[in-house]
Amino acid sequence: MATCFVLSRLLFLLLTLSDSAVRVLGAGLGINYGQIANNLPSPSRVAVMLQSLNVSRLKLYDADPNVLLAFSNSNVEFIIGLGNEYLQDMTDPIKAQNWVQQHLQPHITQTKITCITVGNEVFMSNDTRLWSNLLPAMKMVYSTLVNLGLDKQVIVTSAHSFNIIGNSYPPSSGTFRQDLAEYIQAILNFHSQIKSPFLINAYPFFAYKDNPNQISLEYVLFQPNPGMTDPNTNLHYDNMLYAQVDAVYSAIKAMGHTDIEVMISETGWPSKGDPDEVGSTPENAALYHSNLLNRIQARQGTPAKPSVPIDIYVFALFNENLKPGPTSEKNYGLFYPDGTPVYNSGLQGYLPGIVYYSSASTINEWSIFSLVIFVMSVLKIT
Repeated sequence: MATCFVLSRLLFLLLTLSDSAVRVLGAGLGINYGQIANNLPSPSRVAVMLQSLNVSRLKLYDADPNVLLAFSNSNVEFIIGLGNEYLQDMTDPIKAQNWVQQHLQPHITQTKITCITVGNEVFMSNDTRLWSNLLPAMKMVYSTLVNLGLDKQVIVTSAHSFNIIGNSYPPSSGTFRQDLAEYIQAILNFHSQIKSPFLINAYPFFAYKDNPNQISLEYVLFQPNPGMTDPNTNLHYDNMLYAQVDAVYSAIKAMGHTDIEVMISETGWPSKGDPDEVGSTPENAALYHSNLLNRIQARQGTPAKPSVPIDIYVFALFNENLKPGPTSEKNYGLFYPDGTPVYNSGLQGYLPGIVYYSSASTINEWSIFSLVIFVMSVLKIT
């Protein structure tokens, strides 16, 4: 019992240290919590880890009840996802209401759910039926929230690949792809009407991987570099991510809207990749994320929107060993499934071990030891 008390007091100390004593770098950061893996820790353990990281915003790709239950009565805000496979069903008012009542309503009184993404990177598909169903599904989900009195609490949006941008250089000349114009225009009109943000998945890694001889590594990693100046606005850019965001703002403006916020729903850098995935190293991933986290902490805006702190969700919390595609897809995590950092991003957290009791009713000593070491390291007394 004494060891249990020590463990509980240490955990309490760790999670309630004052802002002036230690505050890990996670404040203001959003993280994507993907689960395409068979070796991830339980959501209840992840909840403790996220609290130790001071991360209070998570984005899911579904509405996993186990995750939402594990984070009940916490300060973590959730974006939940409604997959592409549901889009056609969501155009039906009864099916939309059933989904919201089954996946959102049981949790919203205990867990802070603030947003639903209807579909993910829909326009990456060649299925034009999905394209056509996206906006009706978004509208139906929103109407359902209105009918249930939840529209002031939960916003509706969708996450898009940066691939929807037809021209991104210079940023002030950003435009959407012509083949998507009619769809995007109607979606933007809806965003403007309901005052919800436009979500974009932006990965400078992809641009560098495809053109490593033309694109400066320092420019994509937020390292010191000459940068580029937009000839139309004379605004200077020292990194690609901000240029991409401003290109999206320009594309939105070209369609007649200046009242829609752009949010980065995914960005990241893989720590490992195939031989042709140039730049996918732990060193580059560490630089990308640590530099990005510093900018998030500084509440920076882009050159075109300097007074609007950029809103970013990093991809991803863990490496996901079952993700299909190239090797990089499995290696975007900030952490391994055992809770150890893949590289030093500046985030320091604690994933509790699986506590068990022996016949003598003693707790797993390694759990105590690892927690003591972590608390000491955070307090800088090691």
